Amino acid sequence: MTTATPVAATGTEPDAPTGAAPRRLPAALLVTAAALWLAFTAAHLAISGRWWLWLAVDAVPPLAFAVVPLTLGVGAVVLRRRWRTVALLAAAALLLGAGQSGVNIHRWHGGDGVAPADAVRVFVWNTDYWDEGGQTEALYRVLRDADADVYLLQEYWYARTAGPTEVALDRLRAEFPGFHVVAVGELVTVSRLPVLRQTPLAADGLPPAVAEAGDQWRYKTLRTDLDVGGGRVLSMYNMHLPVQLSPDHGPFDRDFYRVLREQHAQREPQWRALAADVSANPHPVLLAGDLNTSPAMGDRRKLPEGLRDASYAMPSLYPASWADSPGWPQWWRLDWAFVSPDVRVHSYRFDTGHGVSDHRPQELVVSLPGR
Repeated sequence: MTTATPVAATGTEPDAPTGAAPRRLPAALLVTAAALWLAFTAAHLAISGRWWLWLAVDAVPPLAFAVVPLTLGVGAVVLRRRWRTVALLAAAALLLGAGQSGVNIHRWHGGDGVAPADAVRVFVWNTDYWDEGGQTEALYRVLRDADADVYLLQEYWYARTAGPTEVALDRLRAEFPGFHVVAVGELVTVSRLPVLRQTPLAADGLPPAVAEAGDQWRYKTLRTDLDVGGGRVLSMYNMHLPVQLSPDHGPFDRDFYRVLREQHAQREPQWRALAADVSANPHPVLLAGDLNTSPAMGDRRKLPEGLRDASYAMPSLYPASWADSPGWPQWWRLDWAFVSPDVRVHSYRFDTGHGVSDHRPQELVVSLPGR
């Protein structure tokens, strides 16, 4: 008979996992990170679009609202400690922030079917200060190659030099004979379809210095009512909202916050003017342009009621329009197209800026039901 050898009491469990202790600190950090991200997501939903200072936070890449919680969840599974807690916190943050992530969950919709013969091809583009910098021929080549029925163009002005002059509009008319050219401030609409009405939206409540600075600053939305045939009218809104941040100032610079407040004061009246005009408009609507508003921003709540994002006709899972420049990541969608329920969108895509602009052009094919 074998006698068992007594084991001295050591105060520890002999079969405790030897790798548990080294994983406790990383697991605790994951829990803390997940809790903080959930709190940030909830705060962002509550504050974005309501407080001018939050415009700085709005610059976060939208995809972070999907990538961060997914990364936290994977990390917890790998560590195999506190993973249920982290997974719960991460899942809550993912559900809350999914609408701000920029992921196009409607891409499988496929749009509104095959375009009819009378469909309208629309080309929307922030031209990046028109042809400043010797890019005139490249600019017109992009416009000609688009072969659109309607062009909604923004930034018809120069940042560093005087112009463009009336000569530039003459060139535009020469390039598109038979088209109607409507220009107000920095906005240009070029249409093969007859223009029944043209209206730059006057925004009440602009800062006095902005209202007196010229049409480029005063008018940020140009409405044109187009005759699409058969007694049907389509209102196109060409829009370019002021950017909320200045790349010339960092967060440790006092002017950074001055610019935030000033840009907010310019953006809000433009949102209100747009909403009021669309609300009173009896015609079908297409709103498109550089809104300087990412999917992560609460400013999207200020869009006119009843409009829907045309990206349900876009195949891209993560549509991004900026920055289309070497060395910059394409993490943000700043360029949008929205339509009223009675506008059908058959296709929608982002092209490339072709080295002319840091914004990718939008190309849409739309139609109205026949009468």
